[in-house]
Amino acid sequence: MKCIYCGCEESKVLDSRSTEETNSIRRRRECLHCGRRFTTYETVETTPILVVKTDGSRQPFDRAKILNGMIKACEKRPVSLSQIESVAMDIEKNLQNGLKQEVRSSEIGEMVMNALKNLDEVAYVRFASVYRQFKDITSFKKLLEEM
Repeated sequence: MKCIYCGCEESKVLDSRSTEETNSIRRRRECLHCGRRFTTYETVETTPILVVKTDGSRQPFDRAKILNGMIKACEKRPVSLSQIESVAMDIEKNLQNGLKQEVRSSEIGEMVMNALKNLDEVAYVRFASVYRQFKDITSFKKLLEEM
């Protein structure tokens, strides 16, 4: 790590701590040349995931969109925000671990529906009714019968 004061590439780590979000590490360093101290942050580099929409357009993956949809589906239900955030983080981790650079939006929608099915059945039905765009009551009944 290059010293910000003298540019020397030799330094020693005095202290390492994880940050509050636990997705980076804060390191306190001391330059071996000038003796001055400075702080660096180490984070994991992830490859960006593109979501392929039904019309063929592509946009960067955004966990906030999953969170917003799930929050609406779980409105007035006994599901905590921490549970919803945990599910959204799990979905994002699964996508990152899948090592795909592009994911169809339908795959993400199915992942959200499967998670909601285990979390709260009413929220699952709410999300499915919007996601699957039911045209009539028979398609809605069919979903309920499958449950």
